[in-house]
Amino acid sequence: MGERGETCERRFLAPFRGDVLDVPPIWLMRQAGRYLPEYRATRAEAGDFLSLCYTPKLAAEVTLQPIRRYGFDAAILFSDILVVPDALGQRVRFVEGEGPRLDPIRSVDGLAQLDVAKAVGKFDIVAETVARLRQDLPRETALIGFCGAPWTVATYMVQGQGSADQAEARLWAYRDPEGFQALIDVLIAASVDYLDRQVKAGADCLQIFDTWAGSLPDDEFDRWVVAPTRAIREAIGDLHPDIPVIGFPRGAGATAVWYVTETGVDGVGCDTATPPFVMSEAFDEEDVVVQGNLDPLLLVAGGARLDERVDEILDLMRNKRFIFNLGHGIVPQTPPENVARLVARVRGGG
Repeated sequence: MGERGETCERRFLAPFRGDVLDVPPIWLMRQAGRYLPEYRATRAEAGDFLSLCYTPKLAAEVTLQPIRRYGFDAAILFSDILVVPDALGQRVRFVEGEGPRLDPIRSVDGLAQLDVAKAVGKFDIVAETVARLRQDLPRETALIGFCGAPWTVATYMVQGQGSADQAEARLWAYRDPEGFQALIDVLIAASVDYLDRQVKAGADCLQIFDTWAGSLPDDEFDRWVVAPTRAIREAIGDLHPDIPVIGFPRGAGATAVWYVTETGVDGVGCDTATPPFVMSEAFDEEDVVVQGNLDPLLLVAGGARLDERVDEILDLMRNKRFIFNLGHGIVPQTPPENVARLVARVRGGG
């Protein structure tokens, strides 16, 4: 079983060293999840979702399940972006069939309940999962740690749940930018601490998920998406200069290149709406690894069209520093055999 120092054996990390591989590394967002029967069994054993996230033995088990099945080049820590507000002291629960529910914070007064120091206990539980994984993963498999970006996490904290337009967070940011900045600053500090502990426990790479980056207009995008990500990237760079950081600004569109330039991320995750020719050409001048971007629903559909699209992406990204992934996470109705078909196709066995 591997130690992080043996990174020369981990193909996933090669593009971050500047290498172009004939066969790109592959992992998939939400590769551990409800589409796998073994995940559903472990989830039932845990009792509820947050208990699964905070039980290192079970969280490590579900992280390992897709590695055993498919041999992905990287495992991603099983957790959730809302671990951070939960650890900070905001009440978070997951309602079956409905998703997360939080007691909303909609003014500066609500920030008094948040305590970065108090978060350490729950962050250390997650770090224990990382340490278990580093011991149990195959030597050649990289381990990705992650957090939600401050903007995206804040949208849940303010709305109290997911939403179509992130209206409550956007309104607070417009009406009281200084107060909203105070919330963002708490999340920056907590995220740096959280990621630092993951790296110390054995993570080889980090990803920052900004799922709702695309909900902001360009003049707000810089303050609430770019600046917080840059702050986290710089802090992690000071603490762990050899650890690559991937940013995933979902929905950023034309501002994604600006995001890469201004944040200093080492890799950029491209969503499904980003055309492959943009992935191939727009980031050429940036010293960045490109990751993406197959439609998760095409993975559900499978068949010849899946093969064709995989080949199109591979052809356009040939001779690039590229990691194959989806444009967002695997959805629960995905047939496991389609994932096996995808992996085989990317690796030349389809």
